[in-house]
Amino acid sequence: MWPSETAAWFARRTSSARDWPAPDALAAKGDSRISVVLPARDEAETIGGIVRSIRESLMDQFPLVDELVVIDSRSSDDTALVATSAGALVVAQDEILADLPPLWGKGEALWKSLAVTSGDVIVFIDSDIRNFAPHFVTGLLGPILADPTVSYVKACYDRPLTEHGTVSPCEGGRVTEILARPLINMCWPELSGILQPLAGEYAGRRSLLENVPFVCGYGVEIGLLIDIVNLVGLDGIAQVDLGVREHANQSSAALGRMSGQILDTVWTRLYRRGLITRQEPPSTELAQFTRTAVGYRPNHHDIRVTERPPMADVLATRPSSLAPEGEL
Repeated sequence: MWPSETAAWFARRTSSARDWPAPDALAAKGDSRISVVLPARDEAETIGGIVRSIRESLMDQFPLVDELVVIDSRSSDDTALVATSAGALVVAQDEILADLPPLWGKGEALWKSLAVTSGDVIVFIDSDIRNFAPHFVTGLLGPILADPTVSYVKACYDRPLTEHGTVSPCEGGRVTEILARPLINMCWPELSGILQPLAGEYAGRRSLLENVPFVCGYGVEIGLLIDIVNLVGLDGIAQVDLGVREHANQSSAALGRMSGQILDTVWTRLYRRGLITRQEPPSTELAQFTRTAVGYRPNHHDIRVTERPPMADVLATRPSSLAPEGEL
């Protein structure tokens, strides 16, 4: 059985993107400044359509979004050119806070975006979405703009898995169902009502996001969720059903490496909570195997994750804001 607190939260804080159309979100915006951030690495195929959709619908037609920023994470394709041509401000990840040692991963791009955006509310959207529509943004903004007690909004959706020509509508969240959900239910049962804890689409108030650490790798989503509930409580979080999200499904081996990084992230938070006594796991090496003509070949991967401190702590030591001046 769910904890009663979680059941009540689920009924109160779960809504649909249909509940938050663009005109209503705009009416609730008030004086808030809104930034949309797209972390991107080699996403030239999809990022142009996402940027154009946001610009045309939520900047030109409805002046809801004030700045649209792509953080280019060392792309080797035309991601930056495509995004710029479509109307986004593109900033290279390694040019932000360039005096700091560069780290890798999606979480690094998200963390650095806080230094080059100025929104009171920030919406993070993945750049590989194939069926993006403006309601991905308006749905996430709705609960925050309408209710000052909400500080963080997670997306939920169906994630189709296409394999051998067959589409399974709700089977795309393999890491979620096999790893993340069991971990959350076991260790943070108050979060068990979060439908997509690893969703890459979420919105948060700057005042909150600047005061939590960001894991640099694939553990960023679960790390943020755990750290944020510790700061604002369950009722400070909401979730919105965006319908269906389509993207390229990764291989099982890639998901295994992702899972390792999530486990390392969770381990750190269990240690900080005092539930385990060892600060680091016995090993952060993951052995995966490939069959060759002469047998199996091991492939070794380090799944250790690094972590950036709260951005507020970093910016407090600097003489002035690093956010770009003006609007797009």
